[in-house]
Amino acid sequence: MAELVTGEAVALDLRVARLASRGCAFLLDLVFQLIALYLVVYVTAMTTLVADEAWTIGLSLLGTVAVLVGYPCLLETLTRGRTLGKMIVGLRVVGDDGGPVRFRQALVRALAGFIEFWTFYGSPALITSFCNRSGKRLGDLFAGTIVIQDRVPASVLFGPVAVMPPQLAWWARTLEISMLSDELAMTARQYLSRFWELLPEVRDALGERIASQVVAVISPPPPAGVRPEILLSAVLAERRHREELRLAERRARRMRRLGLPVWGPPAAAPAPAMAVAGPPMPAGPVRPGPPAPPPFSAPAPGQPRFLPPANYGAGPYQNVLHAPQPPAGPHPQQPPYPPGG
Repeated sequence: MAELVTGEAVALDLRVARLASRGCAFLLDLVFQLIALYLVVYVTAMTTLVADEAWTIGLSLLGTVAVLVGYPCLLETLTRGRTLGKMIVGLRVVGDDGGPVRFRQALVRALAGFIEFWTFYGSPALITSFCNRSGKRLGDLFAGTIVIQDRVPASVLFGPVAVMPPQLAWWARTLEISMLSDELAMTARQYLSRFWELLPEVRDALGERIASQVVAVISPPPPAGVRPEILLSAVLAERRHREELRLAERRARRMRRLGLPVWGPPAAAPAPAMAVAGPPMPAGPVRPGPPAPPPFSAPAPGQPRFLPPANYGAGPYQNVLHAPQPPAGPHPQQPPYPPGG
C-alpha cells in the first residue's frame, strides 16, 4: 500500500503493483506486440511486389515504431492507463497525484520503455524497480506515474463515500456542476474518506479550503452556515446520481438500437461506510432529531483497523458519537471515543 499526497494535502491509499504482476503484464504485452510485428513484416513484405525498396524500408520503420512505441502510448491514453496486458492482469497506470495518466506521460513512458526493454533487455527497469520503494521503473520516474492494482476487494471499492444530506437535497437538485473537474471531485472525496483521521483544526481548515474551491465552480451558492463536509457530501452525491442517470440512459439507448428490452433502473449503490450528515437547516425539508452516528465497519482481514479520532470535538457528530440514543434537549458532555471501537 502506497500513500500519495494530492495538491490539497489529501493522502491517497493506492495498492502499488509489484514486480511479479507487472512482469506478467509485460510478457502478455510482449506477445501482443510480437504478433503485431509479425503482421507488419508480412504486410511490408507484400509491398515489395508493387513498390520499390525505399517504400518497403519506410513502411517497416513506421510499423515498428507504431508497435513498440505507439501501442503502449495510445492504449494507456485512450483506456486511462491500461494496455491489453494490464487489463488482463488488473493493473493501471496513474499519475503521482492519483489522477488519470495523460498523453504526455504515456509518451514519455513508451519512449523510455523502448530504451529499457528493447535496447537493454529490461535490465534498467529491473534494477530501478528493485531500488524504488514504489516499484517504479525509469519511465515512471521520468513521467511522474505509478502502476497500481486496478482490481481491489469490494471492501476497498465500497469504502467511505458521500451520501446526500437530507437537509440539502432540495438545494442539490438545482446545482450546476458542469465546471466541477474530476481532480477537484477526487480531492473532495478523499477528504471525506479521511475525515475521521484528521485532527480537528487540520480537518476544518482543509475542509474550508476544498469547499471554497468547490463553491467557486458551482451555482447556486449553498445555504449559509453549512459545514464543509456537509456541503462536499451533497455535491458529490448529486454528481454521482447524475452520472448514474446518464449511464443508465446511454445503456437504454444502446439496448433500443439493438432491439433488446430495456433494463430497469440501475441497482442501488452499496451502503457507504461513512454517512456524512449534519444538523438541521432552517431552509428546505428538515429531518427531525440529531444525525445518526456513522457506522464504523470492521476492517477487512489483513487490513489495519480504522481508528476514529480520540475526541471528535467539532462537527455534526460531536453529541451523538458516544451515545446510542441521545436524550431530548441539550446534549450532555460526552467522554472520548474508546480506541479501536
